[in-house]
Amino acid sequence: MNSRSATQRGFTLLEVLVALAVMAVALGAIIKATADSANNIGYLRDRTLAGWVALNQINRVLLAPDWPAESASDSGTADMAGREWQWELTISKTTDKDLRRLEVAVRARDGAAPLATLIAFKGKPVDGNNPQ
Repeated sequence: MNSRSATQRGFTLLEVLVALAVMAVALGAIIKATADSANNIGYLRDRTLAGWVALNQINRVLLAPDWPAESASDSGTADMAGREWQWELTISKTTDKDLRRLEVAVRARDGAAPLATLIAFKGKPVDGNNPQ
Protein backbone atom coordinates (compact mmCIF):
# COMPACT_ATOMS: atom_id res chain seq x y z
CA MET A 1 0.00 0.00 0.00
CA ASN A 2 1.14 3.53 -0.75
CA SER A 3 2.39 5.50 2.26
CA ARG A 4 0.62 8.55 0.94
CA SER A 5 -3.10 8.38 0.93
CA ALA A 6 -5.20 9.90 -1.83
CA THR A 7 -6.43 12.69 0.47
CA GLN A 8 -2.99 14.02 1.44
CA ARG A 9 -1.87 17.01 -0.59
CA GLY A 10 1.08 19.36 -0.36
CA PHE A 11 4.58 19.99 -1.57
CA THR A 12 7.57 17.81 -1.02
CA LEU A 13 10.63 19.22 0.71
CA LEU A 14 12.48 19.33 -2.60
CA GLU A 15 9.72 21.40 -4.24
CA VAL A 16 9.75 23.88 -1.36
CA LEU A 17 13.54 24.24 -1.55
CA VAL A 18 13.44 24.85 -5.31
CA ALA A 19 10.72 27.48 -4.86
CA LEU A 20 12.79 29.23 -2.15
CA ALA A 21 15.86 29.22 -4.39
CA VAL A 22 13.89 30.82 -7.24
CA MET A 23 12.49 33.45 -4.85
CA ALA A 24 15.97 34.22 -3.50
CA VAL A 25 17.36 34.82 -7.00
CA ALA A 26 14.37 37.00 -7.96
CA LEU A 27 14.58 39.09 -4.78
CA GLY A 28 18.34 39.55 -5.27
CA ALA A 29 17.74 40.91 -8.77
CA ILE A 30 15.04 43.27 -7.50
CA ILE A 31 17.27 44.59 -4.71
CA LYS A 32 20.16 45.17 -7.16
CA ALA A 33 17.89 47.01 -9.59
CA THR A 34 16.61 49.22 -6.78
CA ALA A 35 20.14 50.03 -5.58
CA ASP A 36 21.27 50.86 -9.12
CA SER A 37 18.27 53.15 -9.55
CA ALA A 38 19.07 54.97 -6.30
CA ASN A 39 22.69 55.48 -7.42
CA ASN A 40 21.54 56.83 -10.79
CA ILE A 41 19.18 59.28 -9.11
CA GLY A 42 22.05 60.67 -7.02
CA TYR A 43 24.30 60.97 -10.06
CA LEU A 44 21.62 62.75 -12.10
CA ARG A 45 20.94 65.15 -9.19
CA ASP A 46 24.65 66.01 -9.02
CA ARG A 47 24.85 66.54 -12.79
CA THR A 48 21.82 68.82 -12.69
CA LEU A 49 23.24 70.94 -9.86
CA ALA A 50 26.65 71.12 -11.57
CA GLY A 51 24.91 72.29 -14.74
CA TRP A 52 23.21 75.07 -12.82
CA VAL A 53 26.55 76.17 -11.35
CA ALA A 54 28.01 76.23 -14.88
CA LEU A 55 25.07 78.29 -16.16
CA ASN A 56 25.53 80.78 -13.32
CA GLN A 57 29.22 81.24 -14.15
CA ILE A 58 28.57 81.61 -17.88
CA ASN A 59 25.83 84.17 -17.23
CA ARG A 60 28.13 86.08 -14.87
CA VAL A 61 30.61 86.53 -17.73
CA LEU A 62 27.97 87.19 -20.39
CA LEU A 63 26.34 89.92 -18.29
CA ALA A 64 29.63 91.62 -17.39
CA PRO A 65 30.12 94.82 -19.39
CA ASP A 66 33.85 94.25 -19.95
CA TRP A 67 35.30 92.39 -22.94
CA PRO A 68 37.20 89.28 -21.75
CA ALA A 69 40.84 88.95 -22.68
CA GLU A 70 42.11 86.20 -24.96
CA SER A 71 43.33 83.07 -23.23
CA ALA A 72 42.05 84.17 -19.83
CA SER A 73 40.98 81.76 -17.12
CA ASP A 74 39.30 81.91 -13.77
CA SER A 75 38.31 79.41 -11.10
CA GLY A 76 36.52 79.34 -7.81
CA THR A 77 33.88 77.69 -5.71
CA ALA A 78 30.14 78.13 -5.60
CA ASP A 79 27.53 76.99 -3.12
CA MET A 80 24.50 75.24 -4.57
CA ALA A 81 21.97 73.10 -2.68
CA GLY A 82 24.06 73.07 0.47
CA ARG A 83 27.17 71.79 -1.30
CA GLU A 84 30.34 73.42 -2.51
CA TRP A 85 31.15 73.07 -6.22
CA GLN A 86 34.44 73.87 -7.91
CA TRP A 87 34.38 75.54 -11.31
CA GLU A 88 36.98 76.49 -13.89
CA LEU A 89 36.34 79.05 -16.61
CA THR A 90 38.50 79.18 -19.74
CA ILE A 91 38.16 82.04 -22.22
CA SER A 92 39.73 81.61 -25.61
CA LYS A 93 39.74 83.46 -28.90
CA THR A 94 37.89 82.20 -31.96
CA THR A 95 38.43 82.67 -35.68
CA ASP A 96 36.12 85.70 -35.42
CA LYS A 97 38.02 88.56 -33.75
CA ASP A 98 34.79 89.88 -32.21
CA LEU A 99 33.85 86.62 -30.51
CA ARG A 100 35.20 84.83 -27.42
CA ARG A 101 34.65 81.19 -26.49
CA LEU A 102 33.72 80.57 -22.84
CA GLU A 103 34.02 77.08 -21.35
CA VAL A 104 33.09 76.21 -17.78
CA ALA A 105 33.82 72.85 -16.15
CA VAL A 106 32.22 72.07 -12.76
CA ARG A 107 33.44 69.41 -10.34
CA ALA A 108 32.14 68.18 -7.01
CA ARG A 109 35.67 68.15 -5.55
CA ASP A 110 39.31 68.63 -6.57
CA GLY A 111 40.63 66.06 -8.99
CA ALA A 112 37.21 64.62 -9.81
CA ALA A 113 35.98 64.36 -13.37
CA PRO A 114 33.77 67.29 -14.43
CA LEU A 115 30.09 66.63 -13.82
CA ALA A 116 29.10 69.40 -16.21
CA THR A 117 30.85 71.27 -19.01
CA LEU A 118 29.20 74.23 -20.68
CA ILE A 119 30.38 76.19 -23.71
CA ALA A 120 29.07 79.60 -24.73
CA PHE A 121 30.20 82.53 -26.84
CA LYS A 122 30.35 86.23 -26.04
CA GLY A 123 30.29 88.88 -28.71
CA LYS A 124 32.32 92.07 -28.49
CA PRO A 125 30.21 94.94 -27.17
CA VAL A 126 29.37 97.59 -29.73
CA ASP A 127 30.22 101.15 -28.79
CA GLY A 128 26.97 103.18 -28.82
CA ASN A 129 28.74 106.21 -30.34
CA ASN A 130 30.65 104.27 -32.95
CA PRO A 131 28.56 101.31 -34.31
CA GLN A 132 30.41 98.99 -36.63
